[in-house]
Amino acid sequence: MIEWNDTERAVSAAVREFVDREIRPHRDALEHGDHQAGGVNPYDILRKLYGTFGLDVMARESFKKRIERERAAATGTPAQAAAETRETVPEGADSFLTLALIELCRVSPGLTTALGVSLGLAAGTIMSRGTLEQKERWGGDLLSLDKIGSWAITEPDAGSDAFGGMRTTVRRDGEGYVLSGQKTFITNGPFADTIVVYAKLDDGATAWRDRRIMTFVLDSGMPGLTQSPPLRKMGIHASPTGQLFFDDVRLTPDRLLGSADDTAEAGRGSARSNFTTERIGMAAMALGVISECLDLSVAYAKERTLWDKPIGDLQLIQLKLANMEVARMNVQNLVFRAIEMGRAGKKPSLAEASAVKYYASQAAFDVAMEAVQLFGGNGYMAEYRVEQLARDAKSFLIYAGSNEVQITHIAKDLLRREGSR
Repeated sequence: MIEWNDTERAVSAAVREFVDREIRPHRDALEHGDHQAGGVNPYDILRKLYGTFGLDVMARESFKKRIERERAAATGTPAQAAAETRETVPEGADSFLTLALIELCRVSPGLTTALGVSLGLAAGTIMSRGTLEQKERWGGDLLSLDKIGSWAITEPDAGSDAFGGMRTTVRRDGEGYVLSGQKTFITNGPFADTIVVYAKLDDGATAWRDRRIMTFVLDSGMPGLTQSPPLRKMGIHASPTGQLFFDDVRLTPDRLLGSADDTAEAGRGSARSNFTTERIGMAAMALGVISECLDLSVAYAKERTLWDKPIGDLQLIQLKLANMEVARMNVQNLVFRAIEMGRAGKKPSLAEASAVKYYASQAAFDVAMEAVQLFGGNGYMAEYRVEQLARDAKSFLIYAGSNEVQITHIAKDLLRREGSR
C-alpha cells in the first residue's frame, strides 16, 4: 500500500467533517474545561463519533458474532459456527479506526489517547485473555463505548521498570484475592467504569523481581478502590489522567484474567503484547499532529510577511517546511506498513513497535517545535494552535514507554541477531 484508496479517502474526509463540526469549536473547552463541572466531556464526544458513523452498532454486532463463534467452538462445533457467523468486512473498515485516530489527533491528541486506551488496552486485554463469561461481562460494553476502560500498570516507582519496580500486590485470601497498592498516570483513571490492573502475587517466598504478575478486572465503586480527580498536565488535556488507590480491595476469582496457575511469564507477556499495540498506534497519532502542523505552517508562511514579502520566500522557512513534509511522508509509510501487517494477520515484534514509536514520536515533536519556531512569537501564544500541539506532542516521547526505553528494546534486539533482516 503506497497511498490511501478512494474508500479510505472518503472515510477520512467524513471523519474530518465530523471533527470540524463537533470538535474544533470545543477545542478550548476540551483544553481548559473541567470535565466534572459543566465542561465538555471527552467521552460524550467519542460516543457521538461512534454513533454518527454507526461504530457502536457495528461493535455490538461484531461482538455478538464473536461470542457466538466462541460459544459454538466450546461445544465442539467450531467449523459450523465459523461458517454461520463469518463477518464480512467492507473495504476500508479495517483502516477506519486508524483514519479516525489521525483526524482526531490533528485537533485533540487527548481524545485519541482516551479512546485508544479504552479500546486497545482495556478492552483488548479482556478480549485476548478473558474467559467467555468475562468477555460477555465487560468486553461488549467497552468495545461499543457504552463504558470507558483504563489500563493500570504504571506506578510512582515503576514506570520504565514496570515489572521489576511494581509494588502493587495481591495476596491469596481463601478462594479469592486482596489487592493493595496504587497506580499513577492512568489514562481514563478518574472516570473509568472498568479497570484492568496488573499486580504482583505476594507469595512470601519468590524473589520480588521474579514474582508472578497477575491481571484483574475491577469495576468503579468497589469497596477499597479510590479513583483520584484528574491530574494537571502539560498537555493532552482532553484525556483525563489520574491515580488509583487500592486499600485491601477484595477480588473474587472471576475477576482474574488468565488462570490462577499461569506461569510467571504469562502476565508479563500480556502486558508486552499491549505495549506493542500501544506503540504501533503512535504512528497514526504522530501523523495527525505532523499533518496539522504542516498545514498550519504552510498557510502561515503564505500569509505572514517580512520585509514586504511572504516568509515562505525565505530559504530557512522553506527548509522547515521541507523537513516537515519528509517527516509526514516517513510516518505515513509507517502507518501504511502497520495497516498492511494487520491485513496480513501479522503482528510486529516488540522491538519493531518500539522502533515505530521512537521514530514517529520524535518526528511529531520535532515538527511541532519547528512549527512554533516558524510562527515566532505567535507560536508561543495559545491562540495559535501550534502551541497546544507542541505541548501534546511532548507527551509522545514519554508515554507508551519513554523513548530512552525504546532505544534499549531496539538495540537489544539488534544485538541478539546474527545479521540484518
